Amino acid sequence: MYRFSRSETVARRVKHEKGEQFMKKEKYLLFISIMFFAVLIWSAIRPRDYFTWVLEVAPGVAGFIILCVTYKRLRFTDFIYTMILIHCCILFVGGHYTYAEVPLFHWVKEWVHGVRNNYDKVGHFAQGFFPALIARELLIRLKIVNSKVWTGIFVISIALAISALYELIEWWTALLTGESAEAFLGTQGYVWDTQSDMFWALIGALMAVIFLSKYHDTKIAKIEKEQELTQGHV
Repeated sequence: MYRFSRSETVARRVKHEKGEQFMKKEKYLLFISIMFFAVLIWSAIRPRDYFTWVLEVAPGVAGFIILCVTYKRLRFTDFIYTMILIHCCILFVGGHYTYAEVPLFHWVKEWVHGVRNNYDKVGHFAQGFFPALIARELLIRLKIVNSKVWTGIFVISIALAISALYELIEWWTALLTGESAEAFLGTQGYVWDTQSDMFWALIGALMAVIFLSKYHDTKIAKIEKEQELTQGHV
């Protein structure tokens, strides 16, 4: 009867462990995908305005397609996939109700005796917070920037650039469609809406960099170590 050598036994154990890790990760990504489509389908059921719904959910759907196409080339950490899901949920809720009509924030407005529904500020905070984390992982894992200080500066700059681009898209949409874009703009009569949107995106990016960088680094180190082990036992 053939007996495996010690090296063969270790190799088989490592291969088995890698297989279990792979299956665990794939199951988690399947869960993320199911949640994504569940919230997307819910948001599509009798939204307040279908034109606004399309405009609001489009970035999330486009992001999902990009992640699928680039998955084999670059697999993000599970942490980033979770952050992307949360951001998409924020987008889909805004698409379903429109940002000026989200019920929970109507209650908040009444509770604090406010004058506007501020769910759009949550959306713009998220617009800085979540893209900052995605940009950070790309910059670090692709080794585009090595300095921690410059990584933070580039991450915040990218988040602000995305926010500015989105404001331009809102402007162009309003010019092309007129009054039908009012719900998409969500200004609610606030003259400084564009500036405050970008300010909240800046706050979101700063919060992501300041409070989640160390935790994010541990997740990046973990996935890079797993990839090194995989390449070393191919």
